[in-house]
Amino acid sequence: VVTLSLLMYPVLRGLALQLHSAITGSYISGTHSIAFINCLNEQIAKDIARAIMDKKLAAYVNILPKSSALYFWKGELEESTEILLLVKTRTTKIGELSDYVRSIHPFEIPEIISLPIDQGNPLYLKWIEESVPRD
Repeated sequence: VVTLSLLMYPVLRGLALQLHSAITGSYISGTHSIAFINCLNEQIAKDIARAIMDKKLAAYVNILPKSSALYFWKGELEESTEILLLVKTRTTKIGELSDYVRSIHPFEIPEIISLPIDQGNPLYLKWIEESVPRD
C-alpha cells in the first residue's frame, strides 16, 4: 500500500492541481515553459521556427536578432554570431520539441534549454494552453 501510494502520488497530485486550476481559473506554476534554441543564421532560425509551428509544438516563437557568442568547442575558444529562438509551449511538450529540433537542426549539438514559466498574464497563459494540443 505504501509503495503504491508513493508511485501514485505524482499522478494524483497532478490531477488535483488540474482540478483546482479548472475550478478556480488559477495558473499552475510550471505548466508552460520557454525554450531557448540557438541558430546559425536568420534563414535557419525561420525554417526551424516554422517547422516547430507546423508540428504545433509551440504557441509562439520569437526570432531574436543576431548576437555575439563566445563558447568552448572541442577545447578551443570560439566566437560567432547566432540567432536565438524563444519558444513558448507546454512544459509537457519540451521533450518532443527537443527531439524534433535535434532531428532537423544543422548543429552537431544545438542549444535547446528550457525554463518553466512561474507566473504571467493569465489570459496569455490560457492562450498558450489553447494553442498547443495536449499530449
